[in-house]
Amino acid sequence: MARQSVEAAVTSPHPSTKWVSRYADDEPRKGCDVLVECLEREGVDTVFAYPGGASMEIHQALTRSNTIRNVLCRHEQGEIFAAEGYAKCTGKVSVCIATSGPGATNLVTGLADAMLDSVPMVAITGQVPRRMIGTDAFQETPIVEISRTITKHNYLVMDVEDLPRIMREAFYLASTGRPGPVLVDIPKDVQQQMVIPKYDVAMAITGYIERLPPPPSFGTLQEIVKALTKAKRPVVYSGGGCVNAHEELREFVQLTGTPVAQTLMGLGNFPASDPASLAMLGMHGTVTANYAIDRADLLLSFGVRFDDRVTGKLEAFAQHATIVHIDVDPAEIGKNKHAHISLCADIRASLAGLNDVLRKQNFQPNYGDWMDELAKDKAAHPMRYPERDDCIVPQWAIQVLHEETKGEAIVSTGVGQHQMWAAQWYGLDYPRSWLTSGGLGSMGFGLPSALGAAVAFDGKDGRPKRIVVDIDGDGSFLMNCQELATICVEELDVKMMILNNQHLGMVVQWEDRFYKANRAHTYLGRRESEWHETQEIKDIYPDFVKMAESCGVKGERVIRKEDLRPAIRRMLDTEGPYLLDVMVPHIEHVLPMIPGGGSFKDIITEGDGTDTY
Repeated sequence: MARQSVEAAVTSPHPSTKWVSRYADDEPRKGCDVLVECLEREGVDTVFAYPGGASMEIHQALTRSNTIRNVLCRHEQGEIFAAEGYAKCTGKVSVCIATSGPGATNLVTGLADAMLDSVPMVAITGQVPRRMIGTDAFQETPIVEISRTITKHNYLVMDVEDLPRIMREAFYLASTGRPGPVLVDIPKDVQQQMVIPKYDVAMAITGYIERLPPPPSFGTLQEIVKALTKAKRPVVYSGGGCVNAHEELREFVQLTGTPVAQTLMGLGNFPASDPASLAMLGMHGTVTANYAIDRADLLLSFGVRFDDRVTGKLEAFAQHATIVHIDVDPAEIGKNKHAHISLCADIRASLAGLNDVLRKQNFQPNYGDWMDELAKDKAAHPMRYPERDDCIVPQWAIQVLHEETKGEAIVSTGVGQHQMWAAQWYGLDYPRSWLTSGGLGSMGFGLPSALGAAVAFDGKDGRPKRIVVDIDGDGSFLMNCQELATICVEELDVKMMILNNQHLGMVVQWEDRFYKANRAHTYLGRRESEWHETQEIKDIYPDFVKMAESCGVKGERVIRKEDLRPAIRRMLDTEGPYLLDVMVPHIEHVLPMIPGGGSFKDIITEGDGTDTY
């Protein structure tokens, strides 16, 4: 957003023209009711909140709201991951609420996760009364200090009259510039204090406004187009920052004929089925995507941060290329990799500007030889996996899911091998359809984030309906399995496909490759017997189907290859939540793979856990 429009927004009345208070203008109300009215004024209709002693007043106020629904997750980490999923699939600022002490600290992983993945969120915590702060009171933690480096901004509300301004600032900060989480900590006595609120007070964030990037420089845009004109082997390196610029990105590729490699966070922003797509790059990216980066003479880096899982050995990454870097966050420009042409600006406005320059100059791409070279590399190094009839290969399971959902599902994942296989084999053609923990890599993300998406797309009260599938691993799923209760009670249509190998699969892969297959606490089943050796159903541990059924969720287990497709069909056709426990071999490796700190020349394309390294 241009700086001028931001400045106007600071002093202008709040755009909540349709909002009507339940109170008379001169009627005092509790701080907790002011808080809830602030949420209503921001257009919030859903929160993810778990009550406790220091947040009870907020929950009482929520019951007085006619427009806000609370989704009661069964753990604060579950609620903040659900809020992330909601924000990622809708683009809205999500809201989660927790009590003080352990409730607040249970949000910490989610705050860090949202910070690294640039998720717009407002997290609200109750705090002990002001007079007790600093006394080591019951359930007191200094959550503002704890969360300072993992939030975009945070507040401790010491005056109830500041609450309307602070909440307006919190939502504004969370959603402008580079999005991120904002924490608002509210002592219990502030929640209880009576006040006549002043809602249209001006925000006090001029320092933030002054640091927001201006509109893209026309001169820099022309410089980028000039670099395109000179290039013979250009590549677009697109990341999560392009989520709001997917249409402009597609138009840019149509105008230039430039191939596109996407980061894990960028998947879906450019269609995987488009001929210009090279799919994912980086540690587990395709050979051709990494080959293209290695050979490129122009790297167009849009909404990315040159993460180590993408670049590997920094000095070898795109070593032959002129690097263009466009990002809204000035801290990312030149942080990890020097850019020859840099532009700190909103990526949507920048791409729109580039497209305008390209059209006016009647840009004629001439990259036929380059595209032919990449097509030959694709043919020589296709994505593949072992064809087996004696078991269910996990990559194939994801392909079948893609076929049965026609690629139209919102997909969430935990973290590990299943996450990378989902990124590789569930071809994502649509933005905001991919919910995963990228920067922090938080196990346990899959189920609650799917929960959040299912809340947003439940087909009720005018909301659209979409299929939501959590592709998970047994290790990740266990970390927030309590949310099975939430999806049952809330009647959320979440489908869960667990790729169950009874191990921490990604760590096992690294043990195989770099630790002579020495197993160091990576087996998750019963110690006295291992299902992969006995093939006895009684040795599968834990029993996820029984776990689901105990929470009122239907489920089944699949072991034989020929049973998988009908089981996936039953899952998708069954109304309400459904868990499908798919047993897969633990020896399978995620390939391709560039070892940490390696470069394209170190890429691995062969092998599994049966080999010796």
